[in-house]
Amino acid sequence: MSDDFWSTVNRVVTGAAAYITDERGRVLLVDPNYRDHWSMPGGIIDAGEHPAQACAREVMEEVGLTVEVGPLLTVSWLDGLPNIPYPLVNFVFDCGEVPSDTPITLQASELDDYGFFTVEEAKELLADFVHERLLACAAARDTGALRYLPPGGHGLVGQQG
Repeated sequence: MSDDFWSTVNRVVTGAAAYITDERGRVLLVDPNYRDHWSMPGGIIDAGEHPAQACAREVMEEVGLTVEVGPLLTVSWLDGLPNIPYPLVNFVFDCGEVPSDTPITLQASELDDYGFFTVEEAKELLADFVHERLLACAAARDTGALRYLPPGGHGLVGQQG
C-alpha cells in the first residue's frame, strides 16, 4: 500500500476499563489526580497489548486487584477530548464482583481516592460521557448484549450487538 493510502487511515487512541461491582451492585470508581472527574479503573492500551490485557494490567496498577477479565460490555468512540490528539476508542470489560471490604491499594502517583457507588451517586462524580458509559455497562451486564456508544451519546438507544 502506498504512503498516500496510509495517510488517509483514521488514527485513534485505544483505552480499556473495568466494570467491577461489590456485593450490593455498587460500581468501583477511582479519582484520578490529573482530571476533574472520577472514572472506572482503566487507561490507555500499551503498544503490543490487546484490550483485555490492558484492562487487567490497569486494574492491577491502579487498585492492586487481580481480576478475571470477562465479557466485553461496551465499546465507545469519543471525539475531541482536550488532552488526546485523536479520537478515543474505549473498551469496557465485565471484571465481576468483589466484596466491598476487599483491600484496595491505590496507585498513589495517579489516584487520590476510590469508592463503591450506586449509579445515582456516581452521576455527581462522573463526566457525562463516563456516566453514559457506566449506564451502558450496567445494561449490558443485565442483558448480555454488547453496547456501542457512538460520538455524541445515544449509547442506550444506539446499536446493540
